[in-house]
Amino acid sequence: MSVVLSVRVPKWLKEELERLGIDYSREIKEYLERRVREELAKRLEAQYEGGLLRDSPVIRGGNLAVEFIREDRNAR
Repeated sequence: MSVVLSVRVPKWLKEELERLGIDYSREIKEYLERRVREELAKRLEAQYEGGLLRDSPVIRGGNLAVEFIREDRNAR
C-alpha cells in the first residue's frame, strides 16, 4: 500500500531535474527511506546507551569471545 506525498519545488528546479534526466520520484523515495533508517538507528543507539548498556553486566578481561564460551560451558 502506498500514499501520495506532495512537495512544492521551484519551477526551475523541476525543469533542471527533467533536463538532466533525474528520476526525482525515485530519488525522493530513496532519500526518505535512508533518513528513516538513520533516525531509527540513532534512536536505537540512544536507547541502548541510555538504559540497556548501563544495565548490562560488565565482562572482565579483554576477550569477549572467551568470556562467552566460558559462560556457555558453565551453563551446561
